[in-house]
Amino acid sequence: MLDLAWYSAKLFFKGKLFRNPGYFYRQVTLGVLIGSLLLVGLGETGLNLAFVITISSLVTGMMMPFLLKDVKMK
Repeated sequence: MLDLAWYSAKLFFKGKLFRNPGYFYRQVTLGVLIGSLLLVGLGETGLNLAFVITISSLVTGMMMPFLLKDVKMK
């Protein structure tokens, strides 16, 4: 199991893990941007910081599988 993780990490850092790395980076950036905007927006409302972080993390985590559903690996 550790060998598989090590091999995948080596391929990722060489840029050979994904068929279309540009698509992957664009989708991840979009998810992070939406999560950050949600965090800042909820933070400006004056809610408890722990509640704001929890809600932002949950929404971002639920959104990522939908954003990355079309990512193909080599």
